[in-house]
Amino acid sequence: MGETFYIFKDGDLRRRDDNILIKTAEGQKKNLKAEVTDEIYLFGEITMNTKLLNFLSQKKIIMHIFNYYGFYGGSFCPRETNVSGYLLVNQVKKCDDNNSRVKIAREILKAASYNIYRNLRYYDGRGTNLETPMKDIQNLMKELESCTSIHELMGVEGNIRKKYYSTWNLIIKQDIHFEKRVKRPPDNMINSLLSFVNSLIYTATLSEIYQTHLNPIISFLHEPGIKRFSLCLDLAEIFKPFIGERMIFSLLNKNQITENDFEQDSNCLYLKESARKTILMEYDKRLKRTIMHRDLGRDVSYRYLIRLECYKLIKAIIDEKEYTGFRIWW
Repeated sequence: MGETFYIFKDGDLRRRDDNILIKTAEGQKKNLKAEVTDEIYLFGEITMNTKLLNFLSQKKIIMHIFNYYGFYGGSFCPRETNVSGYLLVNQVKKCDDNNSRVKIAREILKAASYNIYRNLRYYDGRGTNLETPMKDIQNLMKELESCTSIHELMGVEGNIRKKYYSTWNLIIKQDIHFEKRVKRPPDNMINSLLSFVNSLIYTATLSEIYQTHLNPIISFLHEPGIKRFSLCLDLAEIFKPFIGERMIFSLLNKNQITENDFEQDSNCLYLKESARKTILMEYDKRLKRTIMHRDLGRDVSYRYLIRLECYKLIKAIIDEKEYTGFRIWW
C-alpha cells in the first residue's frame, strides 16, 4: 500500500513531470512521488489546475479536502476502474430487500457494539470501574437480535452510544465535562475531536472502498441518500471504537491534546493546526500498526482491515459467504 500525505500550508499544487509539486506561499517546494502516493489530504488554501486533477486520476490518487476549521469538505476520486455491474445490481437488491438489509445492518452494529464493549473492558482492566455500563451495553446488544427494521436498530445503537459516552468522563483523566454528542457545530473538546477523527476514518474507509468493486453510495445501516458516501458511514462504525476513540483517549490521557489546543469561533470550538498535526501523526501510525490476522495467518495493518471488511461484504452481497463484522480481540 502507498503513502498518505497531509498538506497544511497554503500554496500551489501542480504536476511536475511524473511527480506532484507542492509550492508553499513562503516559497518552499516539495515533491510528492506519485508512484508511491495513494492519498493526499489538503488542510490549507491550495490552488491547482485540471492538469493536476487528470494526473491524479491517471495515477488513481484520491484527494480529501478539509476547510479552515478542519471539517471535512469532500473528496476527489479518480474515474472508477474497479466497476462491476453484477455486484452493483446485487448490492442494490440487498439494500432494497428489508430482510437482507436488516441482516447486514444488524451485523455491522453487533460488531461495532462489541468493539465499544472491548474499549470499556480495556479500561476497566486498568483501574476504571466500568462494570455496570459494560453489563448495560451487553444487555442492549442482545436487543439487536430482535430488531426487524433499520429504525429499531438505530434506536438501540443510539442507546448503546449514549451509555458508552456516559463513561468518557471516567476514562478521560482531564477535567472535561462531556454529556452528549453534538456535531453541527461541535461545542466542546470531545465533540470537536470526534468530528475531526471520525472524518479521517470516513475518508480512509472511502479510499479502501474505492479499491474494491463496491459502490460507496449504496448502504445498509445508514439511509442511502444524496451528497454522501453512506456505505463509508456503515463500515466506519466498526472501526471508530478501536482506531479513533482509543486514540482520543490516549491523546487526552497523555496530555498530548489539552484545552490549549482549541480555539473558539462564534459557537464553534475547533482544533488548532498544531493539534491537527499531532492527531494526524498518531492517526497515521495507528493505520500502519499491524496485528496477526487470525484467518490469514499473517500481519495486516489496521488500514488493511478496512479493505478486508469490504471484501467480506462483497461475499455477502453475492451470497458467497454470510457477513460477519470485524471484532477486536486485544
